[in-house]
Amino acid sequence: MKILERFAEFGQVQAGCILTIGNFDGVHVGHQEILRTARRIAAQRGVEMVVMTFEPHPVAILHPEQAPGVLTPLPLKLHLLQEYADNCIIVLEDNRDLLKLSPAQFVDEFLMAAIRPAAIVEGEDFHFGAGRAGDVRTLAQFGREKGFEVVVVPSRQIELTTGQTLRVSSTIIRYMIEGGHVAEAARALSRPYRLLGPIVSGWGRGRKLGFPTLNLSRPEQILPAEGVYAGLVETAPTREELLQKQEHIPAVFSLGQARTFGDQHPLLIEAHLLIGNVGDLMGQWMAMDFVQHLRSQHKFNTPEELVAQIAKDCDAARQALQMDY
Repeated sequence: MKILERFAEFGQVQAGCILTIGNFDGVHVGHQEILRTARRIAAQRGVEMVVMTFEPHPVAILHPEQAPGVLTPLPLKLHLLQEYADNCIIVLEDNRDLLKLSPAQFVDEFLMAAIRPAAIVEGEDFHFGAGRAGDVRTLAQFGREKGFEVVVVPSRQIELTTGQTLRVSSTIIRYMIEGGHVAEAARALSRPYRLLGPIVSGWGRGRKLGFPTLNLSRPEQILPAEGVYAGLVETAPTREELLQKQEHIPAVFSLGQARTFGDQHPLLIEAHLLIGNVGDLMGQWMAMDFVQHLRSQHKFNTPEELVAQIAKDCDAARQALQMDY
């Protein structure tokens, strides 16, 4: 897989490729349909498929205070994209000069000068150019003038547990996760929502209570709402090794401030593994895949009440994860 990050490297892209452009945060089912379509067209024509993504999000450059939270940090996004990409991913570093280009300038000075695609595959809500002034209709008009085809992929819909039908977007998924609706988010992503980061020292209270936890350093990602969740864990010495593993260790997750022990604690991101002793994992990397919300956080009157509730949480997680033990 070629991952190109500098303009000087874009000469490696084959002229006449099939290109798709997007932020692809989350790599959700709508993104996946776009990527599969581009790959299928490239295979039919015997040409290269090229995926172009951005880092950081354009809004983070122009209006940092309004930047959306991140679903998939770049290493995770690239890992997910590689499942659907063919041979080449371009990571375009957003900057103000690039974002100032009008739609016509973006096509002439960038796409046609550096990429020279035969076709561009996009979702129906695609926008480009300064102020997001260009859309798929604008792009199709440029295509007729410049000699490339534009293929528009309809948005994907999912049915929620409520029976409601919803158009999938990164924005909707962010709302789901921030509200703790991780099972619904998993439908939109086609996999559980994942946090990843290094394991750090905690307060040690879980171990004293009989439920030792692995504590995650707060990642630069959207966090699910405070609460208790059933989930799956993977660990590895490095982030790169972690992205390749498929352990799926069952666990109970807690996101909260341990208010049973006072109100001055920072937010803790903890995972209690539902298996035997796993040894010392301090300093390793951990991925937390959120499967189902179990309950909200609340303060207990005594540590004993908390212990009893944690035991119930473990049983609920085993049921949610369909464990036989």
